[in-house]
Amino acid sequence: MYLVKDISGAIGLMAVALVLLGTWPVVLAVLERRGRLPQHTFLDFSVTNFLAAVLVALTFGQIGPDTPETPNFLTQLAQNNWPSVLFAMAGGVTLSLGTLATQYGWAFVGLSVTEVMASSLKVVIGTTLNYFLDGRINKAEILFPGVGCFLIAAILGSLVHASNAADNQEKLANSLAKYSKNTRKNTADDEDLTKHLLNKEIPKDPEAAKPDAADQATEAPEKVEAGTAEFLVNLEEKRSIKVLGSHTLLGLGIVVFAGVFYALFAPALNLSTNDQWHALPAGVPHLVVYTAYFYFSLACLAVSAALNVWLLYRPIMAGVPASSTVSAYLRDGGEGRAPAMLAGMVCGLGNAFTFMAGQAAGYAAADSVQALPLVSTFWGVVLFGEYRRSSRRTYTLLASMLLMFTVAMVLLMASSNHRKPL
Repeated sequence: MYLVKDISGAIGLMAVALVLLGTWPVVLAVLERRGRLPQHTFLDFSVTNFLAAVLVALTFGQIGPDTPETPNFLTQLAQNNWPSVLFAMAGGVTLSLGTLATQYGWAFVGLSVTEVMASSLKVVIGTTLNYFLDGRINKAEILFPGVGCFLIAAILGSLVHASNAADNQEKLANSLAKYSKNTRKNTADDEDLTKHLLNKEIPKDPEAAKPDAADQATEAPEKVEAGTAEFLVNLEEKRSIKVLGSHTLLGLGIVVFAGVFYALFAPALNLSTNDQWHALPAGVPHLVVYTAYFYFSLACLAVSAALNVWLLYRPIMAGVPASSTVSAYLRDGGEGRAPAMLAGMVCGLGNAFTFMAGQAAGYAAADSVQALPLVSTFWGVVLFGEYRRSSRRTYTLLASMLLMFTVAMVLLMASSNHRKPL
């Protein structure tokens, strides 16, 4: 079994994980904006996310000597380590719920704010738990000011979303006023405004929403500039989750839900690999990180598959159409399946590298990969035109949020220390 034994190796893995974990959300957000149902995307994503854990376990988990203290992956599958296995699977359940909520959060709140708020909440709760589980190996006088900065970043994220939502509504109101001077007095009503701009029936069958190839050939697509009212309406017509006119608190509530569940998966995996509560029978070695991650990902796959098959028939969001049957998902391959599966593999490898680094340098230090929103925000601005043509207030809040997030990351990394044997 391959083990990371030095801080420099752990930091290298964290750096790679940072890029991977900051990139996969972009792929799923692109698919949603192109109209692919989130249920279909998440099913594809979950399969390859689990395959990544299997790949890592059969490679890194089988490299090197197989000793009684650190058995290889296949050897450990037959051992009586179920208490630790259950901790790992509990972590997989919380990750699945957090990731599912995050996918809806991207639509309602935007990629940038969703990733910052969810990651900040994960650090505020999860890093604090890991600090005590790891025997307080981190420098508390540096760690907790960093955690406080994360909390401030989360608050700023909610303010960014509220300000950007107000900017978008103002853009829509101004656009409507140009074409309907006689109804200008009604533009203050968000619900009426949205209905006026989006007076189209949402098809119940997502297959019906896809234009015929002949129609696509005859239509000359217009270039719509990002940040304009026309861009917002055009995006709303294409995307699978309808969000214009929704209440600000709905999006923020989804993100808080995701952040709380994200905060629990790393402490659960920490417990499974280090057995701080002494739940294993005497003489049974701790779960190695590869075995723990295998069970973690298996539980994540099971919960994701069950929830998303159910959501095919009973979507939880009013703006998401129901899919007809599971066969509709199987037919929905096209150009969307391969990117969704690639995103699952990227996420799986990113999580694996994070846990490998956490086992070497402490899981609280490994939470430094939560700088991933800096990567996601870059992609959100470059690819999606998020915050284009927004107000000065929104730009100021966004810059303050990212600055606070960067400071928090520096403090968190500076608090790292060598793990002490339990």
